[in-house]
Amino acid sequence: GREDGAGAGQQCLCPAPGIEAAGAEERRACDCSSGLPWPRCCEAAGTKKKTACPGLGLFYTVLSAFLFSVASLFLKKIEDLHSVEVSAFRCVFQMAFVLPGLIYYKTGFLGPKGKRIFLFFRGFLGSTAMVLLYYAYQVMPLADATVITFSSPVFTSLLAWIFLKEKYSLWDLLFTFFAITGVILIARPPFLFGSRDMGIEGSYTDHLKGTIAAIASTASAASTIVILRKVGKSVHYFLSIWYYAVIGLIGCVIALFVLNEWRLPHCGKDRVFLILIGLLGLGGQVFLTKALQIEKAGPVAIVRTMDVVFAFILQILFLNHPPSWWTVGGALCVLASSSGTAIRKWRQSVKKAKQSEI
Repeated sequence: GREDGAGAGQQCLCPAPGIEAAGAEERRACDCSSGLPWPRCCEAAGTKKKTACPGLGLFYTVLSAFLFSVASLFLKKIEDLHSVEVSAFRCVFQMAFVLPGLIYYKTGFLGPKGKRIFLFFRGFLGSTAMVLLYYAYQVMPLADATVITFSSPVFTSLLAWIFLKEKYSLWDLLFTFFAITGVILIARPPFLFGSRDMGIEGSYTDHLKGTIAAIASTASAASTIVILRKVGKSVHYFLSIWYYAVIGLIGCVIALFVLNEWRLPHCGKDRVFLILIGLLGLGGQVFLTKALQIEKAGPVAIVRTMDVVFAFILQILFLNHPPSWWTVGGALCVLASSSGTAIRKWRQSVKKAKQSEI
């Protein structure tokens, strides 16, 4: 009934049918003028209404993939800057923009005691993956490096088998074979293909170094995903990014002094690119972390393959370097592997959820 007996649009109490109110704390105020049944028309007094939005996590994933792809394009445009220095600048931007969020949400800077070790390794492995991936982007074609990173589900399955004692079936072995085949088609080693210049951009030595760096980055990123799933929603995603930025900045500064590679960009264009890389990298990291928290890992892993599509398009449009057929074949193999692994894991999780309900 309405509180004041007035017409539609006034505040009313909407207890759940068949459930007795245990006290004033369980009562809800709602606007019944919408005509929607309870509890859709109800929300706690003084709080913001929260409704489920199907596909929001997948939209975050696509947006994250686009932002990461554009950031990698700007990285290819930067001249005379080491990948470690670019990574350091990105970490600085992440810290600057995440700090107000930590203060606003009152998450603290260290996180729960039982989760700090996971956050530390998330930051260390995530920043390592970033540096290695940036190096791969600089020395090999954009599409090639992006495709290799999408063998991540294979590494995730292996890590889950080793550390989480999950089953590693014949399907997983098949998907691993597809991923390895795709990487070989992209790397194109001379002892198999007989030539060093089969559509390779730059020298083959740099291409090989970039391939190794991309594979190592993929393994680190897979470890990061496992840690994020382990932590789950118990830690705010801003805090996760904070660890990523702080540990990454410390590591990058140490590496720059050891390598003696610290220098400021000479022209204004490179400085603008550095700022954009920092902003886009931050946005992509926020949306990906948020997507993993509100959506299952399987759909997120599948939709993330849009990153490869964006990389191919950007490389053709802005770098004037059409991918070779070897890269296309390798991309198909890797995407088949990553998508197959994600779909299989997703179906297994759905099956377990139904069994637990029964």
